[in-house]
Amino acid sequence: MVALCAMVASNSGCAQNSGNERVVIETSFGNIVIKLYDETPLHKENFLKLAKSGFYDDLIFHRIIKEFMIQGGDPESKNAEQGKQLGMGGPGYTIKAEINYPKFFHKKGALSAARTGDQINPQRESSGSQFYIVQGKVYTNEELDMMEQSIIQRQSQSIIRKYMEAHRETFTKLQQAADNDGIQKLYEQILEEASGEIALVESYKMPEEVRKAYSTVGGTPHLDDAYTVFGEVVEGFDVIDKIAAVETGAQDRPIKNVVMKMRVVK
Repeated sequence: MVALCAMVASNSGCAQNSGNERVVIETSFGNIVIKLYDETPLHKENFLKLAKSGFYDDLIFHRIIKEFMIQGGDPESKNAEQGKQLGMGGPGYTIKAEINYPKFFHKKGALSAARTGDQINPQRESSGSQFYIVQGKVYTNEELDMMEQSIIQRQSQSIIRKYMEAHRETFTKLQQAADNDGIQKLYEQILEEASGEIALVESYKMPEEVRKAYSTVGGTPHLDDAYTVFGEVVEGFDVIDKIAAVETGAQDRPIKNVVMKMRVVK
């Protein structure tokens, strides 16, 4: 595993970034300029390190879904032949989640870290290199009401999984014994233990500034509070739209490669 300053909780021994760096992603459609958040220091340090080292140069946006996002950062995408399955590559490490919702959310232009799903990654650790930039779409207030309910449901399920994990050994024994009554009682116990946290989640309302952004500039609200947003586009929104509009094939890979280069500027 690669040792990075970004992989430790305290980076007092590492060179500190000045805080005003911008990352420029160069493509054949134009440049995208990104600012990184100081509030997500692990992701910021890691992204800057990879960008400065040339890690991202000549990789492609390997997964593009119109009105959703453009994704890149898989090192296996460099010079990858058409038809090759992409999206599983990385630098050999993950990054601890730095989810900071609702301060940072998936508005259009949000820079977020890709990751594997909750079932195999309950801590929601980020890929060491793969990222996506949100295009999204504009939502009506009625659609955002439904999104609120989806977020409540997802968070409630996450809380239940957390409490179930504490009873995993007991649950496994009950399963092995085919004790359905015991399983039901255990589940009821878990629901009781989790009820306080679930009640807090059920009172969730999307903040007005978040709702306003999704109903005007757009984004992907269903990803909120589940992935680390660690930066945002400040120039090149039109480039996002152009890339998102390219023709794609199997696994949402562009028919014609969209190659990137990165540089860090002050």
